[in-house]
Amino acid sequence: MASRPGAVLKFIAHHMWDPDQKTADPAHGMPDAVIQELWDRKILKVRGPHAPKTVSRRLSNWSTLHQWKGVEPPFDHPGIRKALRLAMKASAREPQRKSRKPVTRDILDRLLATCSGSKAIDLRDRAILLIAFAAGGRRRSEVATLRHSQISAADPIKLQPADPTSPMVPCIRIALGRTKTTMAGQGAFVFAAGRAAVALHEWMQAADITSGPIFREVRKDGSIGATPLTPQSVNLILKKRCRMAGLDPADFSANRLRSGFMTQAGRDGIPLVDAMRQSAHKSVQQAAGYYDEQEHAQSMSVRVGL
Repeated sequence: MASRPGAVLKFIAHHMWDPDQKTADPAHGMPDAVIQELWDRKILKVRGPHAPKTVSRRLSNWSTLHQWKGVEPPFDHPGIRKALRLAMKASAREPQRKSRKPVTRDILDRLLATCSGSKAIDLRDRAILLIAFAAGGRRRSEVATLRHSQISAADPIKLQPADPTSPMVPCIRIALGRTKTTMAGQGAFVFAAGRAAVALHEWMQAADITSGPIFREVRKDGSIGATPLTPQSVNLILKKRCRMAGLDPADFSANRLRSGFMTQAGRDGIPLVDAMRQSAHKSVQQAAGYYDEQEHAQSMSVRVGL
């Protein structure tokens, strides 16, 4: 059964409310009884109003559910579009990043220094960090679900493309499958070369991985299981390596490998279109948004001579 426009409008009103107005009018926004029930059931995770992007994402998922069930979604109703637009415009909540700092090459090198050993866990974590970064800043879900069938050998490439005497380094091709911007079967792929390709080969050889998931659990005794890592595990691995490197784990998370790749590409003078081809971004605006704000400010200061 299709949802009625009134239910969608109530959802928007319950999730994007004004804290000041609720103080003056307890009936404004989500009712306290509903808040408490959802909180007790661990469905609600924030006490205040939700971020506009969170509401948009949930409405998008709701619309997709309607399509799967073969019913007409109400989200194109003029009243709903207007209510959502006004609610987002009135929202006083500033978008916040999940962590403050991008994992750029200098940070990556500090993390890699903590897993330079020959133990299975070091080989695995080194491969995870290098592949996630070098393959365009892959999302933690893409790293966790990477499978042997997605990896294939590619021709070696020059370490320095413009230098005719540059040494050649190994290269691998990674089929992306289904991601946030690509669907399985579209043939989207990226490359990883040099130390990333070497690290992946060393891990797969040590773990004897010839099929199935690439990145798997490493037990306390050093043995390697068949269970693939979860996206959350990838994030925890990065934070553990941050602690070992003397960095504050609160400043970094796995999603910052993606922004770190884009920021580093900007520092290295790589054209945005080339960086997007590797990161698989579809939107120029979204890709440019990953460039670190501080880096942007510094580059502009240099240009204007400050």
